[in-house]
Amino acid sequence: MAELVYDWVILLASWGLILGGSAFVMIGAFGMLRFPDFWSRLHAASVSESAGMLLLIAGMALQSGWTLVTFKLVFIALLVFITGPTSTHAVANAALVSGLRPRDDVDGVEGAFPDLEAEP
Repeated sequence: MAELVYDWVILLASWGLILGGSAFVMIGAFGMLRFPDFWSRLHAASVSESAGMLLLIAGMALQSGWTLVTFKLVFIALLVFITGPTSTHAVANAALVSGLRPRDDVDGVEGAFPDLEAEP
């Protein structure tokens, strides 16, 4: 009986993580379409991809149990955790170097980003 309860707890927890990760990815995709500029879209893509994929991988790891597949999933999660923010930083840096600047007005306040006004 205890083993059956344990299996159900693992099943429900894994599906909760998988559905939560799917929700993060879907909300991030909606944010990519909804947000007005490149910088907002980049932020939505980065955060939702990192959080969503880690939740999805955690759910799949719970589903697979203690097997070689779990260790492969943990390795993939580490790669996603490292390469996702790194690639986002590279894209943001390339956009900034090429001249694409964030808006300097926030809610109608001019000069909200004074450090971006002076060109080095």
